[in-house]
Amino acid sequence: MTRFVIVPQWQGSPSSRAMQLIDGAHAIAGDLPRSSCTWVDVPLEAGEAVDTGIHRYSALQRTRLATDEVLAGHSEPALLIGGDCGVAVAGIAHARAQNPDLAVVWLDAHGDLHSPGSSTSGAFGGMALRAVLGETADPLGIAEGSIPATHVILAGARDWDDAEVEFRDAAGIRWLDASALDDPEALADAVRATGAAAVYVHVDLDVLDPAEITGVTGPVPFGVRAADLVAGIARVRDAAPLAGASIAGFAPASPAAAIDDLGAILRIVGALA
Repeated sequence: MTRFVIVPQWQGSPSSRAMQLIDGAHAIAGDLPRSSCTWVDVPLEAGEAVDTGIHRYSALQRTRLATDEVLAGHSEPALLIGGDCGVAVAGIAHARAQNPDLAVVWLDAHGDLHSPGSSTSGAFGGMALRAVLGETADPLGIAEGSIPATHVILAGARDWDDAEVEFRDAAGIRWLDASALDDPEALADAVRATGAAAVYVHVDLDVLDPAEITGVTGPVPFGVRAADLVAGIARVRDAAPLAGASIAGFAPASPAAAIDDLGAILRIVGALA
């Protein structure tokens, strides 16, 4: 049985609606088997940057340590439910420790490739994938055994800052635009091309087209259809064993709005679990 690790972290988001990510995590967890869920205690306070260039760093660090502790108690693959995209970094670090030859599929409307120096918001969610690559020198990243750029597939991104594009191209990260995911084999082919022995899949729900979901903090037009995403994840699981996964970015405006979106979200949960 899949172990769900619920991490209602909001401090890594740049949005003024960031605290609604707490509601989103609770809404998803409410439809999961309670006995299979472990909750990470996320501080309510915003926290301080403490001279790192990362907004709310102290709170993020506390959550990272608590998440690491929870994951250390599980040997089986876990599905993390956020919260913001920063929760994925702990999940990937845990999966990488158990699977040294790991590929990462990062599904997101945004690149998440900023550094503390290039980010205008200072939000860690916009630096999360770069942290996975070992490009941040702080405890929120993956200091040892970071994922090489050749083993990362960034898919669905369509809202870029210039600094992210520059880094993406210089690092040689594989990138699939949203339209490429119309083909359910596209992600699986990209994973096979890495030659990796296992895969971690991260889904920020804003990768979906706004017609498919409303409860995200930064909707971007021309996204992925939920059916195509679910089919693509299924093909990825045929291509390599799933070593872990995460879902982030659900910020419903109200309980009623959450219900409207949960059908699509639970299909994605089912594909990953």
